[in-house]
Amino acid sequence: MQARGHSMAKAKRMYGCTECGATFPKWAGQCGACGTWNTLMETLIEERVAEKSGRAGWAGDQAELKTLAQVSVEKVPRFSTQSSELDRVLGGGLVDGSVVLLGGDPGIGKSTILLQTLCNMAESISALYVTGEESQQQVAMRARRLELPQDKLKVMTETCIETILAVARREKPRVMVIDSIQTIFTEQLQSAPGGVSQVRESAALLVRYAKQSGTAIFLVGHVTKEGSLAGPRVLEHMVDTVLYFEGESDGRLRMLRAVKNRFGAVNELGVFGMTDRGLKEVSNPSAIFLNRAQEAVSGSVVMATWEGSRPMLIEVQALVDTSHLGNPRRVTVGLDQNRLAMLLAVLHRHGGIPTHDQDVFLNVVGGVKVLETASDLALMAAIISSLRNRPLEHGLLVFGEIGLSGEIRPVPSGQERLKEAAKHGFKRAIVPKANAPRETLAGLQVIAVTRLEEALDALFD
Repeated sequence: MQARGHSMAKAKRMYGCTECGATFPKWAGQCGACGTWNTLMETLIEERVAEKSGRAGWAGDQAELKTLAQVSVEKVPRFSTQSSELDRVLGGGLVDGSVVLLGGDPGIGKSTILLQTLCNMAESISALYVTGEESQQQVAMRARRLELPQDKLKVMTETCIETILAVARREKPRVMVIDSIQTIFTEQLQSAPGGVSQVRESAALLVRYAKQSGTAIFLVGHVTKEGSLAGPRVLEHMVDTVLYFEGESDGRLRMLRAVKNRFGAVNELGVFGMTDRGLKEVSNPSAIFLNRAQEAVSGSVVMATWEGSRPMLIEVQALVDTSHLGNPRRVTVGLDQNRLAMLLAVLHRHGGIPTHDQDVFLNVVGGVKVLETASDLALMAAIISSLRNRPLEHGLLVFGEIGLSGEIRPVPSGQERLKEAAKHGFKRAIVPKANAPRETLAGLQVIAVTRLEEALDALFD
């Protein structure tokens, strides 16, 4: 038994199960420990001692014990990416030694935004752009097409992580881009680039380098068709910030959302417009989402959603039509479908309005995803407006959460939402009672409601 254990320690390559973590000296289709199929992946077993492998001291210095009071807490220094929307999503700028993972569908603009960011940053600080997907000529062609400053940014085409880190230690860049992590491999593993073990080991080496040298690193990650990051989810745990690009690849707008951020607020949203000169920041997204029809139309209402640290005014559309099917359809775009089914039940029970023989279609204009409950009352208003074929007035704003007993609950940051509406010239707002402002806002009449019945009466005053 001892001899066997010794030989396992000696073995350089082992196969670990991604489900239960058991390791085996040979690959097999089924894990012998937990019985799942196709989960064995090649893992690296280090024979060398920790000092030689470079794993000693994750953050680059010896472990010191301090009480929390002794730790200096001066503000984490940040430097700007020269893009106000990207700075907003990152929580106020880049932090030295941070690793940012940028995921998104193919062709949505990941390489474009990083190239234009680094070209602008290279004017003042040292920057390195490493690509494993394009040649240097292709990167240069893209930079010329976007009319970016090209005389300062250093570009390297390489996929071997050991070579990349050797060049980075020599050049000492302040910020570095790896495009993409799925093309990078380490020589210590035999498996193909893009595999679970390759991505994990390469990312671990990059994170370690970032923490030791203080270099800020951007990693580009591809996504699967379900929308999650390809490769191991462990990648999201290793990095400091995870950003996702959202939006239709044929649409004009792109949303950059922070899913994880150790240095700022999560769920922060940056809005960009895709032009022939690359991605341009949209500093006032409400103005774009409110390009409405001039005349009042039924089934359309404006709501104020809260995205990260700012309110955004967006239009919600509903279409209610007589169904000829035994099972009427409930279709939502940009909203939660289960939420809609629940609201229709509340509308029937507490509002006395049945929709069991109607198809209901809901759409959020502009391709935005609204996941918060503040949209409940706006959805309800749009559905009733379409059902009765009565247009709501043009300057009306609605938000609020609806409970199952028909009560209207308050939502966070209600005052800021109302200020945004007043700024864009809205005249009336139907809001939960707890969100009603103490002092009146200029030009905005606020109607505070506590029950669904009150809200329905207030809609068509």
